[in-house]
Amino acid sequence: MRIRPPHTSPRSLALVALTTTAVLLTTTACDGQAASSSSTTSTLSLAIMGTPNSFAPAQLTEGQQAYVWSSLYDTLLLVNDDGDLRPGAAQRWTYSDSGRTLTLTLRTGMKFSSGSPVTAAAVKATLNLIRTSGQNQTQLAAVDSIDAPDDRTVVLKLRNPDASLLHALAGAGGVIADPQTMRTSGSALNPVSSGPYTLDKGATVNGSVYVLKRRDDYWNKQAYPFPTVKIKVISDRAASVNALKAGEINAGSVEAQQLSSLKAAGFTTKLIEATSVATLLLFDRKGEVLKPLGDVRVRKAINMAFDREKMVRLFLKGSGRATEQLYHPLDEGYDPALDHTYPHDPAGAKKLLAEAGYPDGFSVHMPSLYFTKPFEPTISQSLADIGIKVTWDPAPAQQTISALATRKYPMALVIDGLDPVPVQTRDYFSPNGYRNVFASSDPRLTRLLLKANGETDASKAAEVYKQIDAFTVNNAWTAPVFYIGVHWVTKKGIVFRGDGSSTQNSLRQFGLAGQAGG
Repeated sequence: MRIRPPHTSPRSLALVALTTTAVLLTTTACDGQAASSSSTTSTLSLAIMGTPNSFAPAQLTEGQQAYVWSSLYDTLLLVNDDGDLRPGAAQRWTYSDSGRTLTLTLRTGMKFSSGSPVTAAAVKATLNLIRTSGQNQTQLAAVDSIDAPDDRTVVLKLRNPDASLLHALAGAGGVIADPQTMRTSGSALNPVSSGPYTLDKGATVNGSVYVLKRRDDYWNKQAYPFPTVKIKVISDRAASVNALKAGEINAGSVEAQQLSSLKAAGFTTKLIEATSVATLLLFDRKGEVLKPLGDVRVRKAINMAFDREKMVRLFLKGSGRATEQLYHPLDEGYDPALDHTYPHDPAGAKKLLAEAGYPDGFSVHMPSLYFTKPFEPTISQSLADIGIKVTWDPAPAQQTISALATRKYPMALVIDGLDPVPVQTRDYFSPNGYRNVFASSDPRLTRLLLKANGETDASKAAEVYKQIDAFTVNNAWTAPVFYIGVHWVTKKGIVFRGDGSSTQNSLRQFGLAGQAGG
């Protein structure tokens, strides 16, 4: 089962997907000097496009910022390159038969950067802070109470089984902070934590560059081969690419048209085919705001309006693939056969609209967001071809979340980072999922969701998720269009370890050639 932490709405905005493709990593033996071999590569430099908002434990966000905070914090569980859950600060975990009690056993010998020991009481305090304040509360919403009966044991009592909880504990919902300082203002930039790196305050310039020094006493030191990491804020994509071409940067993710010149400069390339998904979300499945959407024939017609393969060629140029489903293509819940459910068929779509009582089509307003603009003409034309007229309402970037979280719009185009199937399921299909804005439900789906949340056997759970996938595709709950991928490039001595199974942003994805990952 793939794993990845769940998230609140900021994580899955389109900026996550788009900026994922814009992440640039540089590895240098020293400032301005390209590494020539694994033996001389000691510094990994990562360029991100935006300034992290805060490193306080209750304010962490996913996306590129995770490269920083996931290096400062331990998490209770980890995700390996294959996308599987692995022990983190918690050496093991067990569920009760009912799935309503989760017991975690901590490793011995862990210490905060202050030198204080990491204890179960510290874990309890941090989890209680996260579930009662900040933007990640929903990740731990199923937790009713937390006990720490001894220094190594943490017991979570749940209101109901939650298949996404373990994923939360591998991400922002599972970090461990020093309870003595985690509520202070200083934790926003330099938290006291137990992760593999500490912040070099003397070399760090907030908003410009974050310099991390690896801890020699870290329990999982072998997973982090770079003693120094520099995470730079470079908002201009072209400037970062030029730096890469000039040899100042020797590893990173680039657009497909840059590959040939980078190969000539000595870089190797690796395509991760799916890191995010572009989807026309059909929120109003009961037709409360837009009556036609309450008819499944209309939703199916919308799915048939898109020439997905053509859109992939037009927009992605080899950095993605067409899809009709929301699950990650490397996840067990994904069914490749479902990607042939809705072939491009405008005539068939118009026939379905007519059967539903809309032979002349209808009109709809959708939010025009900063990341939807390149796609709007094609989306508009595709829908116009079957009789649906789209009006795009401009929405400022700062209103992106509110535009997508209210019931003003019955449908909207989004580009979301891909998550593990339990998290995708919760966010898009559960009645309280943040992408299920109109709280749509169906008795058949409700039964499947309950079954998935209560199933602790991964293989059995995967079969349930396939049924959920089939239900949501066949009933056209959404209209996915394409996956967006990433081309990674690395110079000699540096490797990108992942194959896309894990889309979590972590420095563990990068290593030295000839060395195994941790």
